[in-house]
Amino acid sequence: MTPGKEQIFEGLGVSPGIAFGTVHLRESGSVVVPEYKVAAGAVDKELTRLKKAVTGARRQIGRLKSKAKALPGGASDEMIYLLDAYSQMLENSRLVRGAESRISDDRINAEAAVQAELSEISATFANMKDSYLAARLDDIRDVAGRLIRLLVKSPRKSVARAPKGSIIVAEDLTPADTAQMDPARIAGFATALGGAEGHTAIMARALGLPSVLGAADLLSVVRDGDAIIIDGDRGRIVVNPKPSTAAVYERRHEENVDVTRRLNRTRNQPSVTQDGTHVTLQANVELPVQLNAVGQAGAEGVGLLRSEFMFMNRDDIPSEDEQFEFLKDIVESMDGRPVTIRTLDIGGEKLATSLLEEFGDSVSSALGLRGIRLSLAHTQVFETQIAAILRAGAYGPVRFLLPMVSNTVEVRRAKELIKKVASRLKRRKVRIAEKMPPIGIMIEVPGAALSSDALAQTADFFAIGTNDLTMYTLAIDRTDEQVANLYNPLHPAVLRLIQFSAESAFRTGIPVSVCGEMAGDPRYTALLLGLGIRDLSMGAGSIPRVKQRLRSINLSAAEARARVIMDQVDSGRIAMLLEDFNALA
Repeated sequence: MTPGKEQIFEGLGVSPGIAFGTVHLRESGSVVVPEYKVAAGAVDKELTRLKKAVTGARRQIGRLKSKAKALPGGASDEMIYLLDAYSQMLENSRLVRGAESRISDDRINAEAAVQAELSEISATFANMKDSYLAARLDDIRDVAGRLIRLLVKSPRKSVARAPKGSIIVAEDLTPADTAQMDPARIAGFATALGGAEGHTAIMARALGLPSVLGAADLLSVVRDGDAIIIDGDRGRIVVNPKPSTAAVYERRHEENVDVTRRLNRTRNQPSVTQDGTHVTLQANVELPVQLNAVGQAGAEGVGLLRSEFMFMNRDDIPSEDEQFEFLKDIVESMDGRPVTIRTLDIGGEKLATSLLEEFGDSVSSALGLRGIRLSLAHTQVFETQIAAILRAGAYGPVRFLLPMVSNTVEVRRAKELIKKVASRLKRRKVRIAEKMPPIGIMIEVPGAALSSDALAQTADFFAIGTNDLTMYTLAIDRTDEQVANLYNPLHPAVLRLIQFSAESAFRTGIPVSVCGEMAGDPRYTALLLGLGIRDLSMGAGSIPRVKQRLRSINLSAAEARARVIMDQVDSGRIAMLLEDFNALA
């Protein structure tokens, strides 16, 4: 390629915004790892080397935690949470235990043992279809990389010294790398690898750094000092932009600033339609550090708290007290606004080793032992979580949300266990919620939607998870690039299941919300309102745009358009009808 020629690269926009700057190339994080046999008498020496590396890594993490306290806003909390998880991975984790076993059993050097164990863990993660689960591998790689670099004495250079106005370009970046970026100095970053669910992406959003990941061919062209534009909105990178291209992006940047200013003004505005109907807007939360954004967005509560964060990056099950402290902090931070806590919906490597040994591959299967099925199969784990939730309920309103429900038997068994645990805590004089928290269910499999009239008799509320409902209804894995284009929440079958579930809730008089991606997409707001939905839960960042859209909607018109849409049999026609209605706003 000709130096200085404009080149455009496509990737995954993980943190919105447009950034202008010059390229600062970041060295590859990889390091050559030698492997050799050690004599029987030298095994203890290698184990000592590994132990010293673990100690050194802990010191590094301690220093990073001190620096993290100076990060702005939610980025500080996010980094401290992540580093705490890293510390846990250095304490008798599968990575460390596995490396020790390889040194002792295979008699190989410590750095090779860490690399071999990482490779085995990576192979297991590679089979995971869930991008969120697979992204946790980045955290393990970071910890393993620290150990290896300490063992081979090859420290990684910091990005903190990059020139002001730099845009970092690298093959990959760890979350710790990202945390060292001062937004006053670093304009943004781009990588050849990475995904939206990893902690690097989360840190980028927390710091407000426009970022694009997964631009595979970027490093083959870009050079230190090149002019570069990062388009985090559209996942695009422009290297050596022409003046006309730069002018276009300057205008878009100004427009973004203006839009952000207008959206921020919606925070204190009521979420009501033009004809005065209130719609509850709540936030989905995956990590405690996201709570700051929940407050900033003006959410009326947490409509979906994914409790999996408490089980991440560890080989054991968190205790009742540990879960309680986590949940108590979240409930208290909401100042009386409700928190809906989804019970454990997780599989694969984020579970304790004991569970994996007992249930095998079934817990990592989309059609296996996950959600409420796993909880009812391993009641000890479930009862521990129930106790923590009940105790947290003494500090503010909470609700139970049961995932992957498919029949009434599961709901009744879960309610019996919740009642049993509540009675036990009362006998022990443990403080819990005075009134039993509502117990709701996720509608995310077709079987649950089609039997929602029966389920509504046993549940206190519904939360329709449109992501999984669409996937299971259409038999499409949206992470599979060969069929991802067929994933369509506007498919008539999906919409009919949503409608049937909502109507079952209305007839029974129980609340119903939508908490999948449809809820956070303004394009679908009018349709969901037209179907009778009055409670939407989404990522906090989506709330301002959805609120802006619903405030422009005439509910009677939306209901009329929804009736027309539900008479259609073609998803293309449905999309057109919805687009036409939205264009009138």
